[in-house]
Amino acid sequence: MYASLKSLLVKSASRSNARRLVLVLCLCSLLLGLWAYARSTPLPLMVLLINVATLVLVGLRQWNSRKSIKFQPQELADRLLQVQENERHRLSRELHDDIGQLLTAAKLQSEWLKRRLPEDLQGQCTVLCNTLNETLAKVRDVSAILNPRQLASLGLEASLRAHLLKTLGNTSIHWSLECQQRLTGIPEEMAVAAFRITQEAVTNMLRHAQAQNLLVRLQRLPQGLSLFISDDGQGFSPASNPGLEGQRGMAGMSERIDQLGGTLSVSSQPGKGTRIDALFPWAPRALERASPLKVLE
Repeated sequence: MYASLKSLLVKSASRSNARRLVLVLCLCSLLLGLWAYARSTPLPLMVLLINVATLVLVGLRQWNSRKSIKFQPQELADRLLQVQENERHRLSRELHDDIGQLLTAAKLQSEWLKRRLPEDLQGQCTVLCNTLNETLAKVRDVSAILNPRQLASLGLEASLRAHLLKTLGNTSIHWSLECQQRLTGIPEEMAVAAFRITQEAVTNMLRHAQAQNLLVRLQRLPQGLSLFISDDGQGFSPASNPGLEGQRGMAGMSERIDQLGGTLSVSSQPGKGTRIDALFPWAPRALERASPLKVLE
């Protein structure tokens, strides 16, 4: 993040230098023109050269600005996703290390007090200990959601299964996670994107869908990693532009899949459930290794 900020500052400095140079050339051209007009002399060659140089600089700046505007939306989306992930990791560390330690200390102090309080206060101290235990568990759950550390150690399938168990364990929803191939060697950015999209889909289902069944399927295809999510909830009307129409969760899914050059399809109607199909393409080298598998099939 610091390297990207440093490069941004360098670009800003170069742009400011270019502006100063154009301003100096314009002032020089103006002064030489006024000098030639006051002396009633023909226009010097230096003035013409300065004008040509100014026009060249202005043209180059215009061309560079057009290129930067052309690539700005994708670069901005990539940077926003990177900043979001970095911020989530920072908040996760603060919750786990700082607030988690404080709650653990408070829990130990309450247990110490419980052993020394009279019997008529034991009930209140027990309630306090239970509240601290529940709060500490919630903080750990939020920390795990913000930064799924198990992705690096357990892998995508095990991480998703653990998330579904924790999120849907106390609900009446019947869920299934299908994965018939081994998902070893999945790039980290692809695993994070698949985890976040599933996480967002499950959250939306719990908040709005009132579903009874959920199916999540992961497939390792020759062209990429396929993610399929389906529920039998109330459904909704997908927006053509989710970001502008208030569907921020769907907009976040689209941004993540676009960052990796993949495709996302959302099929839903009111009363007919929701189906999400996402495909994360392999990198060029991984695609070359995966292509012989297609021939063997």
